[in-house]
Amino acid sequence: MLHLEKYKAGIFRKGIDYQYFVPELINHDWVWNQPELNALLEKAAIRMGELNSFSRFVPNVNLFIQLHVTREAVVSSRIEGTQTNINEALLPESEITPERRNDWKEVNNYVKALNYAINGLSELPLSGRLLRHTHKVLLSSVRGEQKLPGEYRTSQNWIGGASLKDAVFIPPHHELVPELMSDLEHFLHNEHLQVPDLIRIALAHYQFETIHPFLDGNGRIGRLLITLFLVDKKILEKPLLYLSAFFERNKALYYDNLTRVRTHSDLLQWVKYFLVGIEQTATEAMNKLQQAIQIKGQMEQHIQQHYGRRTTAALTLVRHLLQHPVIAIDEAATVTGLSYKAANDLVSLLTKHGWMTEITGQSRNRIFIFDKYLNAFGNE
Repeated sequence: MLHLEKYKAGIFRKGIDYQYFVPELINHDWVWNQPELNALLEKAAIRMGELNSFSRFVPNVNLFIQLHVTREAVVSSRIEGTQTNINEALLPESEITPERRNDWKEVNNYVKALNYAINGLSELPLSGRLLRHTHKVLLSSVRGEQKLPGEYRTSQNWIGGASLKDAVFIPPHHELVPELMSDLEHFLHNEHLQVPDLIRIALAHYQFETIHPFLDGNGRIGRLLITLFLVDKKILEKPLLYLSAFFERNKALYYDNLTRVRTHSDLLQWVKYFLVGIEQTATEAMNKLQQAIQIKGQMEQHIQQHYGRRTTAALTLVRHLLQHPVIAIDEAATVTGLSYKAANDLVSLLTKHGWMTEITGQSRNRIFIFDKYLNAFGNE
């Protein structure tokens, strides 16, 4: 049994001209004596329960999930230095300028990886195997494709600095990664431990980022691990909560809290910070869902009142836009079954009424964005 307040984060071991950090194993029961942590845990758990309950009563909630996924891909990738915003992420690759195409690919790979991982939970347990498969999707055909996609690292990596000699943090030696990841995996699923799930995933995220098991993509996979765990444990029935926006809001604080565990064994501060993030993010997720539902309802009401014989096609298009809020006329024609001219007239009418905006400035091959809806998700 380990006490959060008495936790010893690990030890430094000597490498060749550098020292690497070996974290303490975490597959133990955990206890603590601080009432403040219990209060934060209760608040976070209540908000998670409210979000899960709310999602059950949202008609066709799956329509809204893809925008949550895309936003997470944009924000989580931005923590790693990409510049793509959600508008760009939703555009076809042909519309992306060459200098931003690599960032676009990384964000869209993250969307694919996230969807792959969530769907994968129906066939695989939340495990190192699933994370490695997801990592392979994440790094496919992008800048990290030479860094062992889908495999744990077989060499030493580091965080910050230009080399091992000036690194901010050096994770454990690669030979220790399998054992450390096995311990982490067992901790996630150990039913004999009396550790609340929100505390469990707080500890697991810290541990994953400290092990840094891949040569690239650790931050994104580690943040995705949080959502996968919540869905796997049925804390959330739908993947509607992502902490990347909370972490990215004050990126320095996120890294400082992780670092403080390693340097001062202050795991308690990390868990408190994490639980605040859960509470705030769950509240934000509910607010975004409410705004999205309100916009959908207002738009459908407007269409039913003013679109006459175009009503059925317009409502069909709205349903498509909720999942794919960037569209060209030919796609609108395919979705609605209208001719190109009729689809163009319909989209033009929606644009005239302020529901959509043309973003390419072209007379041909125009692309339109459902910006009112995107704004509900924090059009960042």
